[in-house]
Amino acid sequence: MNDILLVFTNLPDAASAEKLARRLIEAHAAACVNQLAPCISTYRWRGKIEITAEVPLLIKTTRAAYAQLEKLILEAHPYELPEIIAVPVNVGLPAYLSWVSEETGII
Repeated sequence: MNDILLVFTNLPDAASAEKLARRLIEAHAAACVNQLAPCISTYRWRGKIEITAEVPLLIKTTRAAYAQLEKLILEAHPYELPEIIAVPVNVGLPAYLSWVSEETGII
């Protein structure tokens, strides 16, 4: 079983997304963070439909580093309830997956 995870979260603006991405990399909680173009999110919050511009982050990490990554996101995220979704990576370039493991401290 592969221990690499792809984690998704959204931030309200590019500055907060960049700040969080840097924090995750500096802490070795992630090997790579992609900051995507802004998108529009539609969701229900507290009984009301919201439509909000957000900046998605794609975060590459490992199962072993996930708890630290989640903690860092929760500490730095401006939302009351941030989206944090982790998806296992079942297949990928072995050298890349090895690099993710090395960068997050788990060889």
